[in-house]
Amino acid sequence: MKELVDVQSQKDTRNISIDKVGVKGVRYPISLLDKAKKRQHTIANINMYVLLPSDFKGTHMSRFIEILNKNRDCIDIKNIDNILSQMRTKLNAERAYIELKFPYFIEKKAPVSKIESLMSYDCKVEAIGDGVNNRTILSVIVPITSLCPCSKEISDYGAHNQRGRATISVEFSEMVWIEELVSAAEESASCEIYALLKRPDEKYVTEKAYDNPVFVEDIARNIALKLKDDNRIKHYSIEVENFESIHNHNAYAFIER
Repeated sequence: MKELVDVQSQKDTRNISIDKVGVKGVRYPISLLDKAKKRQHTIANINMYVLLPSDFKGTHMSRFIEILNKNRDCIDIKNIDNILSQMRTKLNAERAYIELKFPYFIEKKAPVSKIESLMSYDCKVEAIGDGVNNRTILSVIVPITSLCPCSKEISDYGAHNQRGRATISVEFSEMVWIEELVSAAEESASCEIYALLKRPDEKYVTEKAYDNPVFVEDIARNIALKLKDDNRIKHYSIEVENFESIHNHNAYAFIER
């Protein structure tokens, strides 16, 4: 068979490197570490890039998919550095990037009825590596309930409450579980959210929220207290947003350390 021309490997004379080149929006089944059940299967939206030197015309896009196929049974946080290394080697690149967005499911029991249901949490893993300085950032979006302390204080009865979300992003040196970040957010709010509640459960969560009023500022600070002394975490950011029930705007707080 006649050897086909490798156009991508041809020289480029414009002397301009490209910071990121690769594939984007790849939907792919992955297997993740699960703290309770060891393994969890989900579907990720994946972006993969490498640094393209100025003298290369292009990169080999098919090789990104080949690397995914090779690692399909173990695409998780512990294996990210290995995947980055494979990308650098196979694509002859100094630096590699990978981003994964996926839903992660945790089985939760309703607080009174103990009925089990699955809660989904949107997660993202971003990793960059040159073989010397590798960084991995895990982000989790956690839906929460907040009840307004001011509303409770000034009202003769009731208080406005709303659903919100806490987004926690951590850069770590040792394994941090998604479940741990979810717990940090849920324990910092007025009440956690469940996928399935019966009437006794609804009574419980309503009263629990009323007994634990918090502003977005309180939630952000509460989460920060849980993260700041964790030696595994090198850097963190916290975003809390309440979808206000009595205003036409959202309340927001952000902490980064």
